[in-house]
Amino acid sequence: MKVLITGATGLVGRELVSQCHEKGYVVNYLTTSRNKIISETNYQGFYWNPDTLEIDEKCLQDVSIVINLAGASISERWTEDYKKVILNSRINSLELLKSTLQKAKHAITTLISASAIGVYPDSLSNYYTEEHGEIDDSFLGEVVEAWENKVDEFETLGLKIAKVRIGLVMAKDGGALPEMSKPVKYYVGAAFGSGEQWQSWIHISDLAGIFLHIANFELEGVYNGVAPNPITNTKLIKEIAKTLDKPLFLPNIPKFVMHSILGDMSYILFASQRVSSKKIEEEGYLFQYSNICKALAAIYDREEECSISKTDMTKEFSS
Repeated sequence: MKVLITGATGLVGRELVSQCHEKGYVVNYLTTSRNKIISETNYQGFYWNPDTLEIDEKCLQDVSIVINLAGASISERWTEDYKKVILNSRINSLELLKSTLQKAKHAITTLISASAIGVYPDSLSNYYTEEHGEIDDSFLGEVVEAWENKVDEFETLGLKIAKVRIGLVMAKDGGALPEMSKPVKYYVGAAFGSGEQWQSWIHISDLAGIFLHIANFELEGVYNGVAPNPITNTKLIKEIAKTLDKPLFLPNIPKFVMHSILGDMSYILFASQRVSSKKIEEEGYLFQYSNICKALAAIYDREEECSISKTDMTKEFSS
């Protein structure tokens, strides 16, 4: 199988490429940086620029599946200009892909696109499945709605469509975890706000695994890219500290403090989305890392030592 990946040089993309190669899949990828173009037997880069509508159509040769991870990071200060970058980077890349597929000869049958759990409304009590229709009244909710609507346009091309709503990605070398663990390492770690907001997280290995599971079994529709056991922000920070063998003694950090530092982007620290992984599990995906203790131990190469009991996790998950 040959796969075309956008965003292949990013955090999730690199793990996805690695797992593709483990399975013997050939990877073509699109990059906006010419110096990131590599030409190998199973890994071939091609240039594109969605802002100028440039794309090397040879990227489509013998490809059957497109996995779309393209989009600017949300982990930068949300100025009005950068908000446009976040949205346009997602919409423009998909529009260029669509227009290219409309005119080029290809054998692509499936598009699997990244999305985000930020589409679900901020709530301490709701438990979200993919069927939930209400959209969060926030900038992220607007972005995800527009993003998914653009993905759905590929159905007019006769493609099978799948969307993966990604949660808080746990990885050692990127994503949210290094930023969350940094203050813990320097003895200034603390939960945000009440600390009761739900964090629906996923180990990066499982996230890439979900994309490939969808590809292998030709699944369609929306799937939550989250692990089976979401936890509160307070317990997540405690588990990070326990794994790193660091104490926590500071009070929780108020919203106004983080807003003064990060501006509107601080919203992502305090939003609460408790999200279900049941749908992808029912399709046969088996998680390597179903609890946060095991995930953190693997990431930091430590012996697993969980301070959250199975009873606590079951109670939180089912409440």
